[in-house]
Amino acid sequence: MADASSIREHMEVIGADDVHVGTVDKVEGDRIKLTKRDSGEGQHEGHHHFISLGLVADVEGDRVRLSANGAVAAELFEEEEGGSST
Repeated sequence: MADASSIREHMEVIGADDVHVGTVDKVEGDRIKLTKRDSGEGQHEGHHHFISLGLVADVEGDRVRLSANGAVAAELFEEEEGGSST
């Protein structure tokens, strides 16, 4: 796992296959909180998703590279609990 302290707001999160997964809102505990802007459509629209720091393979410049391909990482998203608007 990469050093979480090097992950900053607005960094792009990409899969191992270079597919855009999301944009960092902030790091909360052992998870990366992604911006609502990248939340998708339908039931996923308008709320934050989280991805485990355990999936981070490397931090390269302004990108967070995951160890999983983009589609696999999206399946591993954790949903925001409680409908918070932050």
